[in-house]
Parts: sequence; structure tokens; C-alpha cells
Amino acid sequence: MFFRKKNISCALKYEKIPLSTPIEHLNFIVFDTETTGFQVANIDRIIEIGAVSVKGLEVCELDTFQTYVNPRRNIPQETIGLTSISDDQVEGAPLALEAMMSFFDFVESREPVCLVGHYVSFDVLALKSEFSREKIVLKKFLTIDTLDLIGFIAPSYDMRDLERYAMDFGTRIYNRHSGLGDALTTAYLFIELLCQFKKRGYSTWGELLNATQSQIRSL
Repeated sequence: MFFRKKNISCALKYEKIPLSTPIEHLNFIVFDTETTGFQVANIDRIIEIGAVSVKGLEVCELDTFQTYVNPRRNIPQETIGLTSISDDQVEGAPLALEAMMSFFDFVESREPVCLVGHYVSFDVLALKSEFSREKIVLKKFLTIDTLDLIGFIAPSYDMRDLERYAMDFGTRIYNRHSGLGDALTTAYLFIELLCQFKKRGYSTWGELLNATQSQIRSL
């Protein structure tokens, strides 16, 4: 029997925001996922989603989202050692679809122009794969990767992990390999990158899009 897939989108404001809007007038949501492993298109599943709101070039530490996710499979010992997320912690957690819809509700209520992440293509693939398992296609989902912004500001930088970038740019570092911790670390790095972007004479949403358009993530 053929089942038609349903489309779903996240309420982002990028299509309605004038390109001349100053960056400091924009809202962003910075997010991160933790997974059972790296093969999220196949066997691995999301086990945590964390996010934090960014407004007026400030990280809103009191405005966060965090949920564990029941992956309906055992978490490998290597992943438990890396993330400190155990089978017991996720046993009573919501399943992926419920957790993702709660995350989207959080996003919609904050009216961000787009979502932001570090190596965000992995997180997007994790979300898309979870939706696909429920016969749902994720559409109209715009993200900016801090790696792309670093590449624009400092193109000589080698590929490095989040903590190394945060150290190099002198920003705060929270619990690593935690959905919320990495979201907070990425948010402070993102703010510093936007400040560096402005120091180079760029100030608007349109200029931010132009600076990252070759790598920008839009579905």
C-alpha cells in the first residue's frame, strides 16, 4: 500500500523579514542535538534536543529548551561515556516526534528569523531522518552554521571542534556533548561572530545572508 508523506515546517520568519533589518533587531534560536551515534540517516536516533534564544545580540540564558528523547533502542556505551546520557534517563522521555514538535512549539513562540547551529547539517539530518520515519517531510527550514560564518570572517581557520573555536574566540564553554550545553556554547560563539561581522562593516540581515548564501541551509 502506498502512503503519501505529509509535509511539516517550522515557524521561522526569514521570508517576512526585510533584508535591511539590522542584525541586532533579529531573533535567533541556537540548537543542538545529541544522538546515539553518527549514522542518523540509518540506525542512530536523537536522544536529546537543546536550544536557547538569542535576542538583540544577547544570549537569553533563562529562555532555553531541553528534552531527552527516547530512541527506542539501547544507547551504546561509547555514547553514554561521551554524553553522560544513559538508557535510564531516556526511558521515560518523549519519543522523537513528540519531542521535535515540542521544540518547534518553543521556536514558534520566539519568532526567530532562522535557526543556528555548529555543524548544523548533522542536526538537520537527524531531525529530517526522525520525521521521515514518521512519513513526514520537513520543509521551509532555514539554518545558519557558525562554521560558515567563521569561514567568512576568518577563512584561514582550519576545521576545529566547537570547544576549540570557543576558546579561540574567547567565548563561554558549557557542558560538552550535552544538547543544551553545546547550544549555549554555540550561542555565545555566534554572538561573538556577529560582533566581528559588524566590526567588518556589515550590519543587516541581507548582508548576513549574502555572507553565507553559498553554504546556507534551506529546505
